[in-house]
Amino acid sequence: MELKKNNFLPFAVPDIGSEEINEVVDSLQSGWVTTGPKTKKFEKNFSDFIGGVEAISVNSATAGLHLALEAVGVGAGDEVITTAYTFTATAEVIRYLGADPVFVDIDPETLNIDASKIEKKISPRTKAIIPVHFAGLACDMDTILEIAGKYNLRVIEDAAHALPSKYNNKLIGLLNSDVTVYSFYATKTITTGEGGMIVTRNAEIAERCRIMRLHGISRDAFDRYQSKKPSWHYEVVAPGYKYNMTDIAASIGIHQLNKANKFQSRRQEIAAYYDQNLSNLPVILPPHAPTNDLHSWHLYVIRLTGESGVARDDFIQSMSDKGIGCSVHFIPLHLHPYWRDTYHLKAEDYPKSLLTYESAVSLPLYTKMTDEDASRVVFAVKEVLSV
Repeated sequence: MELKKNNFLPFAVPDIGSEEINEVVDSLQSGWVTTGPKTKKFEKNFSDFIGGVEAISVNSATAGLHLALEAVGVGAGDEVITTAYTFTATAEVIRYLGADPVFVDIDPETLNIDASKIEKKISPRTKAIIPVHFAGLACDMDTILEIAGKYNLRVIEDAAHALPSKYNNKLIGLLNSDVTVYSFYATKTITTGEGGMIVTRNAEIAERCRIMRLHGISRDAFDRYQSKKPSWHYEVVAPGYKYNMTDIAASIGIHQLNKANKFQSRRQEIAAYYDQNLSNLPVILPPHAPTNDLHSWHLYVIRLTGESGVARDDFIQSMSDKGIGCSVHFIPLHLHPYWRDTYHLKAEDYPKSLLTYESAVSLPLYTKMTDEDASRVVFAVKEVLSV
């Protein structure tokens, strides 16, 4: 097989169809482009998709995590336990509220937070736990929820990778956690360009998030401006934020959500193809979901072994030279200057995260990939590894 070096295969590309484009055009022509009827529809559809939860749209998952932590009462001096192996947004929102993140190493098999290590990190200041469903594989939520119940802690799931993942045959978003937050960033399993969704079954948390996402105003702009009677009056009941989703973004989300299960099936097909064709190489393949769980396959992360004969960074460069875009998920937080220096973190305190990071490569995995594209990736991997 001849690699098409002049035809670069990117790491990720969103899958936007004519339905999304037409819906955006309809919104633009309607004159309602900020939070309005399309946002309301997207929230209703998302609630129905997950299964009767409250759904609050936001302009990013970062905003959603911030609102969720604020709504459950996290504040200055509190501690929130999370994984060291995540994007910085998971931890930075804790700092927004004056609280401190406490990092836990990962399970080397699942790459999720090691639930067996959480209890040792609990202190009198601990207020909540943020598990991150890495790559779309659900965390050990039974153990996490049991610990949370024992110590009266709140649980906010970072489900940025996890639509439509399942745990114990339940969609993420229907577990007994307090809040679940999804991301609709451009590379995620569904996209609105930028955006996110908060889901909860707690009406008080939902109401607090709704108020705080738009300046702490007691009524949605949509409700005020659509009223047939003079309805200009509103009240600011808290110092809120500017986190609302626009109708333009929601227009995309309405149709992306309709495709979520189809998208997952295609991602799973590509992952299975990779599994079949990379299984004999000197790499560790990504873990699969247990029986009764569902992996969203947001990411396909291989780990190079000592027998691979190539360093991770060199591998990625060689793949790029062959026209294949790869990435790394993630640089563990304890290696970043801010987190390392602020909390005096040491690499040896998170050995599994460090070892994983040094060998991890995320291969292209997105729904617009053709079978030929997946074959190109496999062929390039084999060439780089001289197999």
